[in-house]
Amino acid sequence: MTFAVIRTGGKQYRVTPNAVLTVERLEAEPGATITFHDVLALGNEAGLTVGAPTVPGASVTATVVEQNRGQKIIIFKKRRRKNSRRKAGHRQHQTVLRIGDIASA
Repeated sequence: MTFAVIRTGGKQYRVTPNAVLTVERLEAEPGATITFHDVLALGNEAGLTVGAPTVPGASVTATVVEQNRGQKIIIFKKRRRKNSRRKAGHRQHQTVLRIGDIASA
């Protein structure tokens, strides 16, 4: 089974071909193709290749499925006995990707 570890949005994801992945928002329209060159590791039947910090010449292509927003999280702060409280909500923008080809060097 072929897999890769990519870095995007300050996070690392282990991806396989045809996997659907939700990442932080990328500036791309649905249907567009994105190539990730920040490949930290590649794995296949032969073994694991770990980059230092990235694997030279490796890339992962993905297709943008949709742009959406995540679930709402509630931020609630209260100071006891002070009659003071504050409530706010936040929804993170996300991009849904379908991983295509994983190319090694």
